[in-house]
Amino acid sequence: MQLAPGLNRIGNDIVAAYLIHDDSGVTVIDAGLAGHWRDLLAELETIGRSVDDIRALVLTHGDTDHVGFAERLRRDHGVPVYVHAADAARARGEESSKPEWGTMRLGPLLRFMAYAVTKGGMRTQHLSSVSELHDGQVLDAPGSPHIIALPGHSPGSVAIHVPALDAVFVGDALTTRHVLTGAKGPQPAPFTDDPAQALESLERLRSTRAKWVLPGHGAPWSQGVDAALDAVQGH
Repeated sequence: MQLAPGLNRIGNDIVAAYLIHDDSGVTVIDAGLAGHWRDLLAELETIGRSVDDIRALVLTHGDTDHVGFAERLRRDHGVPVYVHAADAARARGEESSKPEWGTMRLGPLLRFMAYAVTKGGMRTQHLSSVSELHDGQVLDAPGSPHIIALPGHSPGSVAIHVPALDAVFVGDALTTRHVLTGAKGPQPAPFTDDPAQALESLERLRSTRAKWVLPGHGAPWSQGVDAALDAVQGH
C-alpha cells in the first residue's frame, strides 16, 4: 500500500513493515512475520522493483514479529540487516524478554494470535549475523535513514527518521492499535520491557518534527509527531 511517493507499507494494522524507495534502490524497515515474504514480493512488484533492488533491511528492534523474513533476505540475497547492538543477541535468538502482558481482551488477542499463526509466526528463523547500529548513525542506504535510540520497549529499540519522506518509523516504541485490547490511537505498546523508560525515550522524537509516525502495529499516523506523543503521554 502506498502511503506517499517513495513510501509503501506491507502487512496491515496488526503487523506492518515498510519500504523506502528512490532512484538508488529500496530500504526495508522491519521484516514482519515469515509469511510477509509474499507481501514483500507483491509490493515490490507494484513499484516496479524486485528483491535485487533492496540495499538494506533496518530493524527497529529484535523481537520475532519484526525479524520474520530478515534471515531469508540476508542469506539468500545478500542484503545487510541492521539492528542496534543492544538488540543484536535478541535478533539472533540468543536471548528474549519476558515483559508483562498487561490488560487484554479476548477478541483482539485471538485475532493477533490467529494472524501471527497464519503469517508464519511459529516458524520464525532468527538471524545468523547482523550489522550493528548505533545512536545518531546515518546509513548509506536509500532514504539515508537516521537512527534514534529509543530504549525501553527493548534495550536496543530505535526509531528510523527519513527526512526526505517527513517520516519516522517507530517500531514498538508506541502503537496506534493495541494488539491485546484493540484500542486505537497513539498509546504505549504492550510487551514492553521497561514502560517508564520507553515513555521517556519517546521525547527524543519531537526534534524530528515528522508528519508521518509509522508503527509496527496499527494504522499509519499522519498528524505529526507532536500530536502522537501528546496522545501517548495522555494514557
